[in-house]
Amino acid sequence: MIYRENFEEREQKMLSSFAAKSQDSAGRRYDEEKCKVRTDYQRDRDRIVHSKSFRRLMHKTQVFLAPEGDHFRTRLTHTIEVAQIARTIARILSLNEDLTEAIALGHDLGHTPFGHSGETVLDKIHDGGFQHNIQSLRVVDVLDGKKGNDKRGLNLTFEVRDGIECHTGGKLPSTLEGQIVRLSDRIAYINHDIDDALRSGIISEADLPKDCIDVLGRDHSGRINTLIMDLVQNSDGKDKILMSKRCADSMDKLRSFMFENVYYSSKVKKHEDLVKVSKIIEELYRLYTAAPERLPQEMQAMIEEFGLYETVKDYIAGMTDRYALQIHNELCN
Repeated sequence: MIYRENFEEREQKMLSSFAAKSQDSAGRRYDEEKCKVRTDYQRDRDRIVHSKSFRRLMHKTQVFLAPEGDHFRTRLTHTIEVAQIARTIARILSLNEDLTEAIALGHDLGHTPFGHSGETVLDKIHDGGFQHNIQSLRVVDVLDGKKGNDKRGLNLTFEVRDGIECHTGGKLPSTLEGQIVRLSDRIAYINHDIDDALRSGIISEADLPKDCIDVLGRDHSGRINTLIMDLVQNSDGKDKILMSKRCADSMDKLRSFMFENVYYSSKVKKHEDLVKVSKIIEELYRLYTAAPERLPQEMQAMIEEFGLYETVKDYIAGMTDRYALQIHNELCN
């Protein structure tokens, strides 16, 4: 039988000096007895996978609103792809795979229904704005897991929480594992969104910028492999996760192409769909702030502690696409 201490000893012996070792974690928000057989990062990963917020990701939009087809990405499949890419990189660099995977699996738990379109609406109407990375941290700290006033949330380690919060935005994660997830998120979504856009006919292979394709590769797996190998070659033995300027510039240019031709394309997000998303979220927000008694009892109980508007924002952000549609049809029509 292998105990937690055996895994911790293996980490100390086998991982890079730059790796975050579970034995050296800065700890959890509140103390608890350690698991006998799992490290703290393994335990965090398991808590995220078994959370309700993680399960809801399968019914949240990635890019395409209500796609007609079985193979378009959802927020859950995106998350799994990020975890796979990130764990591969961590393994090659002898960094902590468990920590990397935990961050990757938790990084998008705070995403709204209807993808970034829903996030844009909530950011506009909610006082203080809305950022999905901050909401993801709030999910693991407050909204999922334990509900007691003194001990809320999943009680994850500092390193996982830091990686979740800093996977996007101006602040760099404090661990290399978190930095891997930050770049893996971009590698994953740019490439799988290209794959979905090609499948849908929104763009063709000939539309992709030739100079970027010449650098990164002509197919989905080739581009991902190029970016992974470039990243590990430029990060090996360093205290920061880096990519060559050539690949980074090509990836950024490809990202700009996707924003111009896919993410903001009227073919992907038709005006009437965007209006519908805005209407659903705005009307639900107004309804619940005007009549908080319509919130579930569990959410009503949080109003005194967190305030009405914050609680309503939390409830709407946690909805899946189909649940938001269902509740709006029931209460607002």
